[in-house]
Amino acid sequence: MKVLKDILFGVGLSAVSGPTGIEIKSICFDSREVGKGDVFVAVRGVVTDGHKFIANAISSGAIAIVCEELPEQIEDGVTYIEVRDAQSALAIMASNYFDNPSKNLKLVGVTGTNGKTTVSSLLYQLFKKAGYKVGLISTIKVMVDDEEHQTSHTTPDAITINKHLYTMNEAGVEFCFMEVSSHGIHQKRTQGLYFEGAIFTNISHDHLDYHKTFKEYRDTKKKLFDELSKKAFALSNIDDKNGLVMLQNTKAKKYTFGLRTYADYRAQVLENQFNGQLLKIEENELWTKLIGRFNAYNILAIYATADLLGLEKLEILRLLSELENVDGRFQYYISKERITAIVDYAHTPDALKNVLDTINALRTGNENVITVVGCGGDRDKSKRPVMGHIASEMSNKAIFTSDNPRTEPPNAIIEEMEAGVEPQNSNKVLAIENRKQAIKTACQLAAANDIILVAGKGHETYQETNGKRVDFDDFKIVKEVLTSLNK
Repeated sequence: MKVLKDILFGVGLSAVSGPTGIEIKSICFDSREVGKGDVFVAVRGVVTDGHKFIANAISSGAIAIVCEELPEQIEDGVTYIEVRDAQSALAIMASNYFDNPSKNLKLVGVTGTNGKTTVSSLLYQLFKKAGYKVGLISTIKVMVDDEEHQTSHTTPDAITINKHLYTMNEAGVEFCFMEVSSHGIHQKRTQGLYFEGAIFTNISHDHLDYHKTFKEYRDTKKKLFDELSKKAFALSNIDDKNGLVMLQNTKAKKYTFGLRTYADYRAQVLENQFNGQLLKIEENELWTKLIGRFNAYNILAIYATADLLGLEKLEILRLLSELENVDGRFQYYISKERITAIVDYAHTPDALKNVLDTINALRTGNENVITVVGCGGDRDKSKRPVMGHIASEMSNKAIFTSDNPRTEPPNAIIEEMEAGVEPQNSNKVLAIENRKQAIKTACQLAAANDIILVAGKGHETYQETNGKRVDFDDFKIVKEVLTSLNK
């Protein structure tokens, strides 16, 4: 049990009606989860407004209500807290409720359009190999040292974040690496957290269904750096044209990394092959199993972060050479017929281009590249023709298919992708709505030494249509199909 006034510490209050010295059992922002003795925070969300459910929360046992606008009917025996920003209040309250767990470990946030999962997951791997107790909050999973928890959002809600961090405190975790999405920042889910540092990987076309403009999307990510303390570090990719923008207003110590521009941390790609690449970081050479120029940036960001967190540089290089690729990030399988299948989460134009650039740089020119790709439903529609253009322009054959159509008709999404195909590339494009059939067709079209790229879903093991999720694993399916064709 916690005292209400204690968990309200730091919240911007407009008005208070009722006692705040009362004990509350837990914090809820979903009225369906409210129990006796809870405080309900009425948050205005994207889909619905929590203020509509205040009466439901009270009938379920809520003894305190936090809201931006008081309801017309005030119930006796209930404390009402009026705040300027309920999302911000929820995050600060959650942090206070769990005794500000981010203060008791070194929390590093990773933001950017692409690379968040790879950088955060590999930092977790590296620090585990270095012998530390480590936490991870990512798109793929949440790790409390060796204990795995599933996650449904890149950046969970504020209560879930702080609950995981509290569990990490109890487990003796020293470092935690966390993906920080633009949605999470915009919805104040990370407010009240104490970051040891933040990393900016890159920014490109994504989530404009939510943010409306690229400037709003960029400036939302920038808030993570704006809110860092002067004791923290801010590490940014200087080769990205918005890299220095991220550092403009931060109070944190500023550091940069890059391959092309003078930076605090620099690297050079010496060799690039299908089984890895040779990098020169500062004055030392490093062989890594991660492929492609985009992964050279990821490796450099990891190296810089580990250095800023106090690990010895030669030890960092040794550990980097041992790191394994992250599931669904340039994950590949080579069949007996020497057909290479690559599964990658690339679901933005920039990510798709990066992966195809890498593939085309590694091929000899005699192989065909066959790309299977779709676009998610109920998401940014403006990137669909761009994705269609990139796939058809940079592949010998492109198969447009379903991704997670959600509530949209899959064929309508495919038609929007086809709108970006240049006339000279139209004969290279097939439209196959069924994703499994699209993957099977790609495998049937491939000959020895050809390369199949299955893009968009990566690590996901489901496909979502009209609110229903069915089992679907790109890597598992492409491997099964290629194996069966070899028999």
